Amino acid sequence: MDAKTRQRLEGRARVLKALAHPSRLLMVEQLERGERCVCELQEMVGADMSTVSKHLAVLKRAGIVADERRGVQVYYRLTMPCVTRFFDCVGEVLVSIKKGKKR
Repeated sequence: MDAKTRQRLEGRARVLKALAHPSRLLMVEQLERGERCVCELQEMVGADMSTVSKHLAVLKRAGIVADERRGVQVYYRLTMPCVTRFFDCVGEVLVSIKKGKKR
């Protein structure tokens, strides 16, 4: 594998790894609907603030979300909305697998 291919695949792996947690998936789904403050995301996830902040930092490092401080609140928005199309694809695969098991 050449260096350019490796770099491209490592970038994809970073994005997939960032999405590989149910709490982060929930946050991305919610951010698809519009920006949210950390406090809203914390309530949705049901975890303590430090845990939610760590999850958001993972998503931010992968380039999936961006943040903006407004006073004492930090708001997040989705910067990679195409990622939600991937969720649709995953959902189709899961339905297909479920149907296959019934046979």
